[in-house]
Amino acid sequence: MDVQMSFAMWGNPRNKAIFDGRVKPKGIDFVCHDIRANELFWRQLKFQEFDVSEMSISSLIMIMANGDKTWVGLPIFTTRHFFHTMCYARKDSGINSPADFKGKRIGVPEFQQTGALWQRGAMTHEFGCKQEEVEWWMERTPEHSHAGASGFQTPKGTVIKQIPPEKSIGSMLLSGELHATSLYFDNNANIIDRNTVDLKNHPDLKPVFPDIDAECARYFSKTGIFPINHAMVLRRSLFEKHPWAALSIYQAMLEANEIANRERIAQMQYHLEAGTVPASYRKAIMAPIVQHGLRANRMVLEKAMEYSFEQGLTPRLVKLDEIFAPSTLGE
Repeated sequence: MDVQMSFAMWGNPRNKAIFDGRVKPKGIDFVCHDIRANELFWRQLKFQEFDVSEMSISSLIMIMANGDKTWVGLPIFTTRHFFHTMCYARKDSGINSPADFKGKRIGVPEFQQTGALWQRGAMTHEFGCKQEEVEWWMERTPEHSHAGASGFQTPKGTVIKQIPPEKSIGSMLLSGELHATSLYFDNNANIIDRNTVDLKNHPDLKPVFPDIDAECARYFSKTGIFPINHAMVLRRSLFEKHPWAALSIYQAMLEANEIANRERIAQMQYHLEAGTVPASYRKAIMAPIVQHGLRANRMVLEKAMEYSFEQGLTPRLVKLDEIFAPSTLGE
């Protein structure tokens, strides 16, 4: 009989084949739950609700560094983004790059979240602004934040203030109480985030990078980093009882990702043939966007761990073999 496990992710095309049953890990019967990532991570960190789930890379590094062995990581990396390009600022703020964050009041949904980790890494190493030179305002409350669930403490020398519960990053931007937000996030208020302002389209706000695509290309060309946001975790007690489960889940997610890549390429092939996408984009379109496994992602993951230590999120530099299941280290 298959082992039943609860499985939670924020649904996207790359894991659709898991949710609709086209792909099934050998020996495991998933009970699937589609939950927004911000809520999911809080529930896992605070209540450990699900056996297998998506998880914030930053939070996973932090809890492992502090001795929490509830989870074992799986090298399945579901989302990536150039997070430092998600900054929005007031048009009258005088902010034209992250270098201008010095001395300013900057909003952040969650200081420890992976997107914020990557944003501060680029802010420091690409634009010369240290996190200690910024006054940070965090929106998520201690009751509903990853920080509150993981025992996060403000790093020495860094100023983090709490946005009052009756306000949000969006409302404080419009009132002038904040100069910018380090990360764009949607205006779909939920149990974790409460912003209702459409930052992308408000006439008083602007993206810090007017040409976001150009900055993404510049950053990747220079650093080789395409930042990873989320990994997967498996309950350690289940891994110890069923050590084969880690590779079974990993192989199933590889298969689901391959299906998603084929479907994406087929769709883009149509647009190439129809002329709605320039032919010069063919090579980039045909390349796999998401790659799982440690061999393809070691450099990026090690950079995340370096940033975590550098930014005071972890008390020491964590190593990959502390995070991921031993059976997956060669993948």
